[in-house]
Amino acid sequence: MEKFEAEIRTDIRNRLREHAARKLVIAQLQAPRDWESALRYELAQHRTPQPLIVGSSDLKLFLQSFLIFFTAAMMFLI
Repeated sequence: MEKFEAEIRTDIRNRLREHAARKLVIAQLQAPRDWESALRYELAQHRTPQPLIVGSSDLKLFLQSFLIFFTAAMMFLI
């Protein structure tokens, strides 16, 4: 294998900077003009209280796990 030549090496830092600049332009083009009020609206929607059954993924996961365990236990006892 030949020695690594520095001239051939791709400068990854410049490529990352160019990529980040392109991503920033894309994000700016997709952002609404009044992004502050859009952000406030989304945060307000996120902070609204959710019903217990609908909003709690932990409770839903617990109920699903319990139902699987209960079904398995009943199958074992039968």
